Amino acid sequence: MTTPLDRRTRKRLATRQNISNIATRLFFERGFDHVTVDEIAAAADVGRMTVFNHFPRKEDMFFDRDEEARELLRDALRQRGAGIAPIEAYRLLAHRLVAEQHPAVDFSARSQGFIETIEGSETLKARVRAIRDEIAQLVTLALSECIGRRPADPDARLAAGLLLATWTVAFIQAHQTFRQERDTKQARDAFLAIIDKGAIGQKAALGGTPYA
Repeated sequence: MTTPLDRRTRKRLATRQNISNIATRLFFERGFDHVTVDEIAAAADVGRMTVFNHFPRKEDMFFDRDEEARELLRDALRQRGAGIAPIEAYRLLAHRLVAEQHPAVDFSARSQGFIETIEGSETLKARVRAIRDEIAQLVTLALSECIGRRPADPDARLAAGLLLATWTVAFIQAHQTFRQERDTKQARDAFLAIIDKGAIGQKAALGGTPYA
């Protein structure tokens, strides 16, 4: 059971969400590099320092669900059922997110705006690369911890690298499929097809280890 949020926390979260929503709209309309923090603050009717209190970097307003995605990856291992190998837990996570129509696997006209905004900004592309590296480290640690191995376990590094490569290709293919076909179901099917193929390769590469 979750603990109800107090009024101050609800207000803080609402302010944060409002800033993020307005920033994202402006980024979509004008491009990330053509919108200033001062313009976002003015549109959200808050001070510049209020923006930075919620988002230390301008890029954080665009990738405002980054921490939620990281928690999904951690929980996939923490909450996996008995007898479910870590690699399989991540494959099942992908299928669950699609079944739930989670925003993380949104392949639609809105998601195209998100992708096009990234493609139009070197700053955002650099942040995507940094996030990918950070998530690879997170998954390596989560994998090694879940079976009681040391954080620098080379098998965990290999598993994380293969996992990130699979999900990256799956996301790229799904967005390309939607861009070409304008069909969300086809895009989701393309995403899961690559996730499943990648899982086969991961299990083969990690055969004989606790990860598979």
